[in-house]
Amino acid sequence: MNFRLQVTYIGGPTALLELGGLRLLTDPTFDPGGSEYRTPIYVLRKTKGPALTPEMVGALDVVLLSHDHHFDNLDHAGRRVLATAARVLTTVAGAGRLGDNAIGLAPWQSHELATRDGRMLRITATPARHGPPDGDRGPVIGFVLAFADQPRVVYVSGDTVWYDGIVEVGRRFTPGVALLFTGAARVPEVGPAHLTLTAAEAATAAQTFPEALIVPLHFEGWAHFSESRAEIDRAFAAAGLTDRLRWPIPGQALELLVTS
Repeated sequence: MNFRLQVTYIGGPTALLELGGLRLLTDPTFDPGGSEYRTPIYVLRKTKGPALTPEMVGALDVVLLSHDHHFDNLDHAGRRVLATAARVLTTVAGAGRLGDNAIGLAPWQSHELATRDGRMLRITATPARHGPPDGDRGPVIGFVLAFADQPRVVYVSGDTVWYDGIVEVGRRFTPGVALLFTGAARVPEVGPAHLTLTAAEAATAAQTFPEALIVPLHFEGWAHFSESRAEIDRAFAAAGLTDRLRWPIPGQALELLVTS
């Protein structure tokens, strides 16, 4: 059985996914461009505001929150959005810090909910590594969205670099769509290493998921990204994968048909 996924890109890591009549939001970031976030170690700077306001997004069945402890994945306005959602799926540690609607998932744990078209959607947490193996950036997860009657799934990477955990996603599932958090984020104060997928790593992920359409997210809107759309386009062209890319336009719905 085929299914349709609608992706409305809002900015940074934030996108509204509409699937089976459900409305799911990835990592909410709704503060305006120009916002700064100071920590004892570094300052993050947001360069671009959201394409849609929370009011324009409307009611939410699920927030897919890869982690709650970095402002570029959950800013001040985004945090307020959490309280309006029916449920928030996030890390076990994050759920302990958030409200009563937060559900913590360890990698490979799942949460099921009925869709409005009469099916059951299983949301499985996937492993993620937010930088080099010797750096502690706190726990992060990605997500797989799967119907029992459909072999292909939707994969949301969360903030991760390329490593064996992504390979394992490809062993366990067959993504028909992969939303990859790219941009090769770098924060010099915590070290020179990239903290999210580079363009080359995103192309490697696309090769690992040969059936998947690739939707890049989290490649713009923050000053700490070291790569942009141009680098992603070049990497996919070099790998002969340009036809698999689906670039979202801020504020507009992108319709994707996932075939079995």
